[in-house]
Amino acid sequence: MLSLRWSLRKLRALYLTALLLASAGAFLPNVAGQVSANAPQSGPPSQSSEPAPPGPQAASVFQHPIPANQLTFLNQFAGAASGNVVRDKQFRGLMRSAIPNCMFHYGWDMPLSEALDKVLKGSPLPVQIRDGRYVMVSGRSGPYLGGRGFVWVDMQDGIALGGFFFHPTNGEPTPTVAVFSRQVQGKDNSVGMSQLPAAFAEDLSRWSMESRVPPLTTRYFITGSNRRILLEHDEDYCVLPDGMPPPPPGACEQMNADAADIDMNAAYYLEQVNYATNATAWMILGEDQAAWIEVRNNTCAVGPDPLGCRIRMTRERTHVIVHRNPMSHTAHR
Repeated sequence: MLSLRWSLRKLRALYLTALLLASAGAFLPNVAGQVSANAPQSGPPSQSSEPAPPGPQAASVFQHPIPANQLTFLNQFAGAASGNVVRDKQFRGLMRSAIPNCMFHYGWDMPLSEALDKVLKGSPLPVQIRDGRYVMVSGRSGPYLGGRGFVWVDMQDGIALGGFFFHPTNGEPTPTVAVFSRQVQGKDNSVGMSQLPAAFAEDLSRWSMESRVPPLTTRYFITGSNRRILLEHDEDYCVLPDGMPPPPPGACEQMNADAADIDMNAAYYLEQVNYATNATAWMILGEDQAAWIEVRNNTCAVGPDPLGCRIRMTRERTHVIVHRNPMSHTAHR
């Protein structure tokens, strides 16, 4: 078990290192309203490059675990085509208990379950069961907008999540990964990756690599209360397993800075659409946000650690946005 978990971490690290070596600074996700990546800085060296503090245990954000004896039926699907499994009556029942009952804008408005069906039905990808407990049912051949998705289940702890990737064309930051679970109520306006099970984060990373999902992209979490909140990049891309070669100087910090920008823009968009799961609206760069960007750029214009300053200030701004009341205006339909 430990060797496999190490291999997954090593695979992710190798992927990130290869990306950084091949195109450090060249890969910039297409994020609506993204701020320039070249803003300088001032002030004392920032501590933002330190690993993020550990988040709450995953169990604290997940409610109503599924009894383990109700999940053992999944073992029979190991190696079977995912497209066949999603037609199984018992598996359909599990999906209903895991997928929030909300509308989702995948090209047009539809139930989230229908969007997931579009990328899973007909999928030839085999069902994977890791360590005898972590189940991944996936598909990467959505009919349009690069749709790809999965259902993930921890048979031991009774946790079920799903994920959906595509390229929205409705004015929101793009591309996006939406992670979802009915077991997370999400009273807050954000959740960090560190608050989700570590095994899920590992399998999400592997799925992203295999499905050619960019390592940095807008991330949301759709909760059981049918709200779309921010899934924050609280990973540190400069932290690699022992024995892995270090990335090029400054490259991983650039990834941390890009991730911080992506989160800030996503948080600002979610606030504008009042955290709706199917909003259709072009993100508007309001006067308050434009003024803040100018302050950040001026503040970080001089100093020994320009990029560190930008990361720190951007993360602080994101936390301000997600902790204030939603804007009064509604999304353009």
